[in-house]
Amino acid sequence: MSTDQRTPDGAVDQAPTAPPAEGKYVYCIIEAESPRGFGPMGIGGRGDEVYAIHFGGLAAVVSDTPVVVYDPTRENALTHEHVNETVMKEFTVIPMSFGTVFRTEYDVIEFLKDTSDALRDVLLKMKDKIEFGLKVNWDPEIVLQEVEQESEDIRRLKEEIMSNRLTSTYFARMQLGRLVERGMADKADAYVREVYDHLRDCAIASRHNKPIGDKMILNAAFLVERDKAAEFDHRVSEIAQRYEGRLRFHYTGPWPPYNFVNIRLKLERAGAAT
Repeated sequence: MSTDQRTPDGAVDQAPTAPPAEGKYVYCIIEAESPRGFGPMGIGGRGDEVYAIHFGGLAAVVSDTPVVVYDPTRENALTHEHVNETVMKEFTVIPMSFGTVFRTEYDVIEFLKDTSDALRDVLLKMKDKIEFGLKVNWDPEIVLQEVEQESEDIRRLKEEIMSNRLTSTYFARMQLGRLVERGMADKADAYVREVYDHLRDCAIASRHNKPIGDKMILNAAFLVERDKAAEFDHRVSEIAQRYEGRLRFHYTGPWPPYNFVNIRLKLERAGAAT
C-alpha cells in the first residue's frame, strides 16, 4: 500500500525521507589509555564533541556524524586538519584519510583490534616526528636570462639567428629551443638538489610530490624530529634568503605526517562506511 497522499489540488505529497544513520568520523589514531575529550569541533558544522575510542592502548580520535560521504570542501578539509593539529600538540598522530566514516563504535574498535600491530609499528616509527611542507617557485623569464648568460652555445645560436633574418633559420631555432629546454631543466634540477642538500641534515625523510603549474620546481614534504623543528625552520630561512629574488619559498607546518603514513588498513573488513 502506498504511503503517498494527494493534496486538495491533486499533487502527490511524498512521505518524509528518513535522516541518515549516525556514525563515527575518524580523524587519527593515537596511543592513549584513558578517556580523552578535545572539544566541540567535529566535522559537519554541528559542534560535535571530538573524543577518543579506546582499545588495548590505542585510541581512535572521532566525532559523531551522519553516515554520509563528505565532500572535500575547504571548510571540511580545514576542520579535519584542525582536529589533527590540536591532537598532535599532545600525542604522536597517525592521520586517517579525509572522509573516513565508520558505522558504529563497535566497528571502530574492530578496526583498532584488526590493525593493532600495524598501527603500533607506525606509531613507533612516527613518534615525536612532524611534517613540514615546502613549495618552491621560480620566475621563468629571470631564470632564462641566467641560462642564456651561462651557455655559450645558446648565445652563439641567438646571434646567428639574429644576423640571418633574411635566410631560413628553422633548424637553428629548433636547436636553440632544445638547448634552452635542456638548460632550464638542468637549472631546476640544480636548484632542487641545493635545497635538499641544505635541509638533509635536519630531516629524517622527504617526499617529492608532483609540482603544480609551470612555475613550481619543488613540491616536497619533510619528516622532522620534533626537537629539530627550530633548526629546520632556520635552514629553510637560510636557503630562501640565498635565492631571494630568484626563487619564492612557500613553507607550511608543522603538520601530522600525512605524506609518510598510509592508513587505509583493512577498512572494508572493519566495516567503514567509506
